[in-house]
Amino acid sequence: MTPLPRSCPRIMGILNATPDSFSDGGAVPQDAMAARVVAMTGEGANILDIGGESTRPGADTVPVEEEWQRIAPAIEAGVAANALVSVDTRKAIVARRALARGARLFNDVSALTHDEGSMAVAVEYAAAGGRICLMHALGDPKTMQRNPHYDDVVREVRDYLAARVAACEAAGIDRAALIVDPGIGFGKTLEHNMTLLRNLSAFREIGCLLLVGASRKRFIGTLSNEPDAAKRAPGSIAVALYGAQQGADILRVHDVRETAQALAVDAALRAL
Repeated sequence: MTPLPRSCPRIMGILNATPDSFSDGGAVPQDAMAARVVAMTGEGANILDIGGESTRPGADTVPVEEEWQRIAPAIEAGVAANALVSVDTRKAIVARRALARGARLFNDVSALTHDEGSMAVAVEYAAAGGRICLMHALGDPKTMQRNPHYDDVVREVRDYLAARVAACEAAGIDRAALIVDPGIGFGKTLEHNMTLLRNLSAFREIGCLLLVGASRKRFIGTLSNEPDAAKRAPGSIAVALYGAQQGADILRVHDVRETAQALAVDAALRAL
């Protein structure tokens, strides 16, 4: 199992092999995927998170074969570059194929609930020394932003993730192989996102590695009056630094080089 020390956040670089992602859909052509994989590792990505189905608000489901064809070249390139490759998918078949090609992290925005076969595949990842990321989302991408409501967003999201961790343990997966993600922007309002970020310590109580994925999301644009997601790097870096200070173990980001630089300077300043 690849070490991910709590003392320093790891950077998970986002590589979307999709034409319709909210921020960078179609930005990397298929024939440039391998080069982008190599570049991201050089920029400071400790993990490459490769996805072939957009989970932006309102997104449609992508057929299995189409999703796999989108991501297979990038997965192969990442493994060839000796990177820790994560597959961002809700589908058991896609995750199993990625495992066979060398991926060692199964990042499921549905916390293994979308596909009835996903728990069994998660067991296979753990047996291979890999990890599984369980994310909270209220509903599916098609409907999640339709008036999301919580009585207590921190408690409800934490309890959901704790229950999914317990389900994984019941299936035979060691807690040390699990990562939890509160799902910033997935069925949450601006206020929900801010409350979750301010209370990240509540998710550390679950006893798993903690991932924060807020890069370029809509709430950053709302706070900064920036409608163009591709221009939200400064706000995204601010959230990444805040997440690191609150104890995040993994930061899922689009702007790898810039985030790595900011973290390095922040760590140096704190060490003075």
